[in-house]
Amino acid sequence: MRIFEHIDLLQRNSFHVAQRAARLAEFDKAEELPTLFEQCRPEKWMVLSGGNNILFTQDYDGLLITPCGTDIEIVAENEREVEVEAEAGLEWDDLVQWCVERNLWGIENLSLIPGKVGAAPVQNIGAYGVEAKDAIRSVTMFVPESGNFLTLAAEHCAFGYRESVFKQNLRGKVIITSVRFRFSKEPNPILGYGDVIREVEARGGATLKNIREAICDIRRAKLPDTAVLGNAGSFFKNPVVDIEVAERLRSEYPEMPLYPVAGEGKVKLASGWLIDKSGLKGYREGSVGVHERQALVLVNYGGATGGEVIAFARMVQQRVKERFGIEIDTEVNIL
Repeated sequence: MRIFEHIDLLQRNSFHVAQRAARLAEFDKAEELPTLFEQCRPEKWMVLSGGNNILFTQDYDGLLITPCGTDIEIVAENEREVEVEAEAGLEWDDLVQWCVERNLWGIENLSLIPGKVGAAPVQNIGAYGVEAKDAIRSVTMFVPESGNFLTLAAEHCAFGYRESVFKQNLRGKVIITSVRFRFSKEPNPILGYGDVIREVEARGGATLKNIREAICDIRRAKLPDTAVLGNAGSFFKNPVVDIEVAERLRSEYPEMPLYPVAGEGKVKLASGWLIDKSGLKGYREGSVGVHERQALVLVNYGGATGGEVIAFARMVQQRVKERFGIEIDTEVNIL
């Protein structure tokens, strides 16, 4: 366990916003958490994992808690499936790579998503027809209020589109320490997107290795590297609307992409397409802009404050609403 005072957060958030925290604690093992809270007795605390889905708009005057454990353990196995427990501090893409190397199916479509394993259930990360909830069996967490550890089965995590109980009722109340997944030994390729199908076929077919390589190449071509441009990946959620709204828009914009969602009478729109057609793809004001290849991504070209990013995001939301009558919500956590 390591505790830092008045720490600069510039290198601990992918937007590269220069804010500070009063204290930050890193822990390697879940068993250290009760001692941490006994020693620090924080009035205000928050988990800062990989810093990939957060935008700081001010200094943080409490305690930030960062999980650093990276162990992966096989906890159950049969002829068809394997259950794996991964610690919260493990890089998400390292888990994907671990699975691919062992011919385990389930999260290959989530290749190269930035962030840590502990953040995956919070956001219910997803891409190319797959969400983290599809593989999650349970989530283990520490509850500071009681000093106890709790394991929550996936069916009680209230998973939804970029949603979970960890963003709602348990927000700010628990610290995720590990996640248990179920992976399949049997091939189960999910190739519902045209660019994925093309890239996989070009590599010779739907093997785990080919799917991972295809998705990694697609993401690298579309998304900026946080080491080069500060960003938090997709800044906006894709809006889910009534099918009548989607059909009305489709009649005016026949090329508009639509995606079915679970639940009768609902359709998902593509925020990136809406932003692009609002004339904002590649648009820049000062140090903040919309990425030139992926309109869902806002970027910090260097030196931007969190307040400047938020002001720019509000402008994007307003422009889309004026053009299409659709409100797009932020996906990034704003502090």
